[in-house]
Amino acid sequence: MIEGHGDDKYKYPDIKIDFSSNICVHNSHQTLMTHLASHPELIDHYPEPEAWSLEAMIAELHKIKPEQVIVTNGATEAIYLIAQTFGRQPVIPTPTFSEYEDACNMYPRTADIVDIATGEKRNNKMLWLCNPNNPTGEVYDQLYIDRMMAEYGLVILDHSYEDYTDKHIMSPRWGCHTAYSVQIHSMTKTYGVPGLRLGYITGHESLTSQIRQHIHPWSVSSLAIEAGKFLLQHDELKCEPDLKEARRLQNLIQQSGNIIVKPSDTNFCLCKMLHHSAAELKEYLAKKHQILIRDASNFKGLTANHFRIASQKPEENDALVNAINLFVQSKNG
Repeated sequence: MIEGHGDDKYKYPDIKIDFSSNICVHNSHQTLMTHLASHPELIDHYPEPEAWSLEAMIAELHKIKPEQVIVTNGATEAIYLIAQTFGRQPVIPTPTFSEYEDACNMYPRTADIVDIATGEKRNNKMLWLCNPNNPTGEVYDQLYIDRMMAEYGLVILDHSYEDYTDKHIMSPRWGCHTAYSVQIHSMTKTYGVPGLRLGYITGHESLTSQIRQHIHPWSVSSLAIEAGKFLLQHDELKCEPDLKEARRLQNLIQQSGNIIVKPSDTNFCLCKMLHHSAAELKEYLAKKHQILIRDASNFKGLTANHFRIASQKPEENDALVNAINLFVQSKNG
């Protein structure tokens, strides 16, 4: 695991506006907390060895079979389970989430990927796609994904940010029709609850049956399971990023003339300083303006000039743009 993910406010005690995490930060969790507080008995007993009750609810939601769902301790556990099951012949386009490579490096074995229609072995190369991609916010279209499924033995589709875009994303039901792809989903991001650690895998049962063999018992807590079931019944608690405001922010930063903004299909975007490092900008914003951004220089394929931001409220976005402009003026003065 790399050092330096977003949401590292613990290093900066006075932060007032956090642009460093892609997760929606303005959601209210009061109703969820009230619900969990009304069930203190959950901490007195072991949880289900596997989160079967939550898997059944997720399956019903997506109109798929319960055996096609595996609930995990966050999307990160899903990544490591898939890597452990199918081995390490990964193809990982960069820049993207570093845990794919870390997980594949941890498990050197390789399981054969078999065509369920013919029984013949497919090539054992796995393509990992974050869709929408972190840190760029790019969405891969379905035609591209279809081509990749024909080319690779298995395509891993990390759909953690599927609710953060208005672009088309392959549905779990459609994905379960083929044994050439596995999908990863993140309730953490859908509902803005990173501390709960809730994710799940969907895929054809010929794939999930293999992944299930590597699950650790009780990996998902009773509180997380109960929270997941509550959240699935409350769509009003989903994160709903303001994509129009996100595009306004991206345009304002681009117009500054000192930063290149990569077009994004989500609420977050990747930026590149033309003349200064992201580390310098991050320290300046944190210490002078109590604003936190994500230094993206530790993403493979990026440079010391890259940083990532996630759009917030309009007045907060304006504060970021003004602070960046002051930083540039201080350097040029």
